[in-house]
Amino acid sequence: MDDDAIRLRSVSRRYGAGDGAVAALDEVSVGFPRGTFTAVMGPSGSGKSTLLQCAAGLDRPTSGSVVVGGTELTGLSERRLTLLRRERVGFVFQAFNLLPSLTAEQNVALPLRLAGRRPPHGRVREVLRQVGLGDRARHRPPQLSGGQQQRVALARALVTRPEVLFADEPTGALDTRTGREVLSLLRGMVDREGRTVVMVTHDPVAASYADRVVFLVDGRVGGDLAGAGADAIAAHLTGLEGRPC
Repeated sequence: MDDDAIRLRSVSRRYGAGDGAVAALDEVSVGFPRGTFTAVMGPSGSGKSTLLQCAAGLDRPTSGSVVVGGTELTGLSERRLTLLRRERVGFVFQAFNLLPSLTAEQNVALPLRLAGRRPPHGRVREVLRQVGLGDRARHRPPQLSGGQQQRVALARALVTRPEVLFADEPTGALDTRTGREVLSLLRGMVDREGRTVVMVTHDPVAASYADRVVFLVDGRVGGDLAGAGADAIAAHLTGLEGRPC
């Protein structure tokens, strides 16, 4: 457990009340070790995105415990939770969420400026080089391809040197070749820099880039696979989708 960058213990998240209540997560306990790449998969409505949002401090569990880097999230005030997300967690989503009027380097620097911090000299260009866009710093999003825009979003997530990078369907809006380039970047960040990546995906090929795949079904952990290829991941996912409710 001490090696976990994130640890969820008996986490439940319910929406609504009474007979109409829906359990998106039901007593989920799972850890994400430091310096590893974990994919989270499951049938539609299984709780994948809710798991990511609770683990990242974007949503509060109804019950249970979430610990990020030794810090218990569930008792934090909104202000302290905001600070933790800003300083210790990075996010990449399917939508790039870039400001079209800003250049790539201005978009990357935005989280620091919103926090009232001046970007360290060279840091913004450094992360743009890491994602292969060192020569696109002055370009605005409309001048970039979809894959390049996702790389800018990835650089923006990395500029604060987060302990954990959360990715929610990061290749969902990309073509196959470009998606694999982004996945290779995520894989390299784990292998070369020891970062921790947690990625929600529906794609077995994307999940095959991860060290481990955690499966959810009906808001509960439905097993995991380590070091599996796309075919084995797809077969396991198909088995989950065929389970009776």
